[in-house]
Amino acid sequence: MLTACLPFAAMAALLTITPGVDMMLVLRSTVTGGRRTGLLSSAGVVTGLMCWAMTSAVGLTALLAASRLAFDVLRVAGACYLLWLGVRALWTARHRTRDTADPSDTRASGLTAFRTGLTTNLLNPKVGVFYVSLLPQFIPDGASVFWTSMLFAVIHAAESLLWLALVVGAAGAARRTLTRPAVKRRLQQLTGVAFIGFGLRLAIDH
Repeated sequence: MLTACLPFAAMAALLTITPGVDMMLVLRSTVTGGRRTGLLSSAGVVTGLMCWAMTSAVGLTALLAASRLAFDVLRVAGACYLLWLGVRALWTARHRTRDTADPSDTRASGLTAFRTGLTTNLLNPKVGVFYVSLLPQFIPDGASVFWTSMLFAVIHAAESLLWLALVVGAAGAARRTLTRPAVKRRLQQLTGVAFIGFGLRLAIDH
């Protein structure tokens, strides 16, 4: 089993550190709400990964991968959610003033941060397709598909949590600089454009 876990861990680590929606979301949550908010957002992302892994292990995501309609519905829903996050970030950056509190400072905290991370991950059908298409390739012959899949999912979740915690730590350390009005406005604009870009890419990706 060790010979199967190590290659999977290496492949999952490369995918984990590749910049994407999850990392951008956690970065923004940390800057707007602090380290606790960033960690809660990370926990939501990792919970989403485990949900996808569970459904993949019992075969539900195989149906998603095989059904064009189901995939497209989830893909469009995910794209709309990312576009909404992007537009909201741009709106906040445009209408916030130095003397006015950023509305996302209060909204992007606690349960909201966790829910946003979870929803963003669950509405990304590519995560499900990843689990149903790549993960089985690492399962040794004769091994339990369900339990081996869950073991791989735990490895992936641990790597994701560690990486996102590092992102939170780095963003938290630089938060004094990143929360300066001009810098924060630019960061909101950058994340807004990034979310819109990810949303459009998901919307047109077949």
